[in-house]
Amino acid sequence: MTEIDVVRTEDGDPFVFQVTVMEQTGLTRHRVTLRWTDYERLSGGAASPEALVSESFRFLLEREPKEAILRSFDLPVIGRYFPEYERSIRQRV
Repeated sequence: MTEIDVVRTEDGDPFVFQVTVMEQTGLTRHRVTLRWTDYERLSGGAASPEALVSESFRFLLEREPKEAILRSFDLPVIGRYFPEYERSIRQRV
């Protein structure tokens, strides 16, 4: 079972999150930034910023192991690696 813990560490634009991914094989930590305009585009306000980040990690973990996820990145960068990300995340949140 995978547990994803998302904690907002800084408010403002951008938001900054500390994300911890825990599995039986260990854990990884990630620093994720999210600009307000990207938050609105990706979620349409239908989910909290934390929920958007959490669901984005679920999306990533369906495609790669936690150890392959960048340690620090802006959330929209996911779309560079996975072109279906933006369409998919809008449906998921």
